[in-house]
Amino acid sequence: MSARSLTTRLLAIGGATVLIGGLAACSSGGSADTGSSGGKTTITYLVDNAEATGVTAKALITAFEKANPEITVKLDTKPQGTDGDNLVKTRLSTGEMADVFNYNSGSLMQALNPDNTLVDLSKESWAKDVDPQFTKVVSTDKGMYGAPFGTSFGGAVLYNKKVYAKLGLSVPTTWAEFISNSEKIKDAGIAPIIQTYGDTWTSQLFVLADFGNITAQQKNWATQYTKHKESYAKQPALAGFQHLQEGKDKDLYNKDYASATQANGLKMLADGTGAQYPMLTNAISAIQQDSPDAVNDIGAFALPAANADDTNLTIWEPNGLYIPKTTTGDKLTAAKKFIAFANSSGGCKVQNDTGTPGGPYVISTCTLPDSVPPMIDDLQKYLDEKKASPALEFLSPIKGPNLEKICVQVGSGITSAAKGADQYDEDVVQQAQQLGLKGW
Repeated sequence: MSARSLTTRLLAIGGATVLIGGLAACSSGGSADTGSSGGKTTITYLVDNAEATGVTAKALITAFEKANPEITVKLDTKPQGTDGDNLVKTRLSTGEMADVFNYNSGSLMQALNPDNTLVDLSKESWAKDVDPQFTKVVSTDKGMYGAPFGTSFGGAVLYNKKVYAKLGLSVPTTWAEFISNSEKIKDAGIAPIIQTYGDTWTSQLFVLADFGNITAQQKNWATQYTKHKESYAKQPALAGFQHLQEGKDKDLYNKDYASATQANGLKMLADGTGAQYPMLTNAISAIQQDSPDAVNDIGAFALPAANADDTNLTIWEPNGLYIPKTTTGDKLTAAKKFIAFANSSGGCKVQNDTGTPGGPYVISTCTLPDSVPPMIDDLQKYLDEKKASPALEFLSPIKGPNLEKICVQVGSGITSAAKGADQYDEDVVQQAQQLGLKGW
């Protein structure tokens, strides 16, 4: 499964937890509008057509137009996935892009050739309030091109706090402590580490969520990986595959790991028959829906590294809002106002009212409502302490299609960690070559 497919699939868990916009809609305009009618300026806002986030797009426009009666915003939609990516690139290249559009941050944004196609937003008043980790994934050396929309979410270990309290356990900060906790949980007759290979994509978390720890040890690893000068076959990246193997070798997984689904795993976590589940934190919305009485019992911690100093939370950053360079004059002024509103108290209220946050916001002007699960506070601490890093997919375009299958084999004891890492290094070669990356 591709990085995009993984993220898209996760957004469907229990409702949209990262607000990436969309309403099956509306108009088909771009910046070809005259932009003004009866003294009003008209702009177009392009989002994807995901129904789950459609309410947010419509509510944002309604609130903005109420606060800015001189501006009309028309909603346009694009397909999700590769078709949507191609449409964005085509409209940018032909000068027909909407005045504001909602799109991925990270490597997919970089593929838009932003220095030549997008408006630099680094001088806008809200830019200083954005978390540096998000700024990194919407910027080049020449400018910052995106504003955040929605919340981040983490790749972490969800854990049952009641089980931890009963057994006198503390949140681990090293891998050795994590294994020690897991063995004590096993001795108590509880499944220590939940794995759910019935949904094969969930097998990837030991590898994907370890990336924050990789960057803590080697800051430029993603850049070197993109240049084919780093690989998963050696440390520090090999550790994720080794974790998968160690969990199996020490019999720390639930007995039905091969057939259990993510829904089964979350239920185990909620009822305390399983204690720890490497998972994306936006899964808390499914627990809210299916086991609401257990929400306050669920905490989260970063997947531990070998050394505590290297233990970082891996973050999936929210989408960005962008303006194409073809938007000029009154339309540019209006587009900037729209983006500023999205990140104001009014825009943040819309986001809080129409979605379930799966993690912290990445701009200080947006605050989470009091009703969010306490697990979100666990994630916020890593951001506050500068112990969080973007997932690899935000820093490199390379992700092979067979990672989940390889992880299932390693986690099932069919393939060794070293062999699985070698297989994954081979898996990415074709994609890197198709992208035309140097060194491949």
